[in-house]
Amino acid sequence: MNPRSSHSQRTVCFVTGTRAEFGLMQSTLRAIQSHPQLRLQLIVTGMHLDRTRGRSIDAIRASGWEVDRTVPWRRAASQIDTAIQTGRAAAGLAQAFAELQSEIVLVVGDRVEAFAAASAAHISGRIVAHVHGGDRALGLVDDALRHAITKLAHIHFPATVASAHRIRRLGEDRWRIHRVGSPGLDDLSAAEPWRAVVKRFPWLHRRKYVLLLLHPSTPEAGAERLAAEMLLGAVERSGVEQIIVVYPNNDPGADGIMACWKQAGRAGRAGRSFCRDLPRMLYLALLRDAAMLVGNSSSGIIEAASFGTPVIDIGPRQQGRERGANVKNVPCEPAALTRILRQMWNGGNPKRFRTTNLYGTGKAGESIAANLASIDPARCVRKLITY
Repeated sequence: MNPRSSHSQRTVCFVTGTRAEFGLMQSTLRAIQSHPQLRLQLIVTGMHLDRTRGRSIDAIRASGWEVDRTVPWRRAASQIDTAIQTGRAAAGLAQAFAELQSEIVLVVGDRVEAFAAASAAHISGRIVAHVHGGDRALGLVDDALRHAITKLAHIHFPATVASAHRIRRLGEDRWRIHRVGSPGLDDLSAAEPWRAVVKRFPWLHRRKYVLLLLHPSTPEAGAERLAAEMLLGAVERSGVEQIIVVYPNNDPGADGIMACWKQAGRAGRAGRSFCRDLPRMLYLALLRDAAMLVGNSSSGIIEAASFGTPVIDIGPRQQGRERGANVKNVPCEPAALTRILRQMWNGGNPKRFRTTNLYGTGKAGESIAANLASIDPARCVRKLITY
């Protein structure tokens, strides 16, 4: 990475809490880092620090990124624990922003880590910049948190026309809203080649495997374990012989999914691999060349469309998100899931879709950096609802 520049530059502090969100923001971080008027700061928290999720902070550092601060975030077993950890993290983030003298705090999406950072930054008088505001996704508390972050943010970088319009309807000034597309599309061309996939998974056959990524839709670990067991069984009954399973995020309920994957992994069946963490470029390659993605990951809604990869979106977690023709939503119910799996698998000749994507063309990072460099801080920091 490029060395840090002088303190005369405007400081932009990105707060990251998950492997997925850090991966999709890397192009933006590189654009900020290389901009002559900006200086990047990086605070790492959330599941990046969790050894049961692969402790991805180590991978961040190994890739050459300098971590300016870490803010502890204990793994939560319940929604009450999550609320407690969010409050503690907000206090730690406020202290970190003060020590780093951060001017702009950059957050993405709807995670509790982003909400903690936006709250701490806004209340302490810093400019909050929010990427992927205006989207809709049911999740657990996702939809409410995303729109709460929008009201805390001073600058908005929505991905789609509809999301930008939704932010405007929330009472935000038109000049604060910059539709840039999704940063997750900026680096798709840098996905690993197929030979790198085969090096990691020698037994894998291109477009003959299912990529399975399930996040919790409820905080109940028992219910989530049953859902994971049902999902894995349905995939196996569909005729697919090769399955790559990626561990979930750290939302309440995720322990149930992890317990299922651990038990299934101990069975040692051929043609299955269970991955706690994957480098983004390897994950993108797996997504590109999969027969289909099955689960409820936002990557199935956003990145998969640019590859034409079929996606079976399970249950309500992504309810409300705009999506392309490659995504089919089905309830978390065995008969419906088995039926759509067999349809998509198509007897071993999986269907593909046109590579069109309503989330943008892959130039979000540069646009975000340019806008952050040109804003007027005095104008930005004071807000008044426009309706």
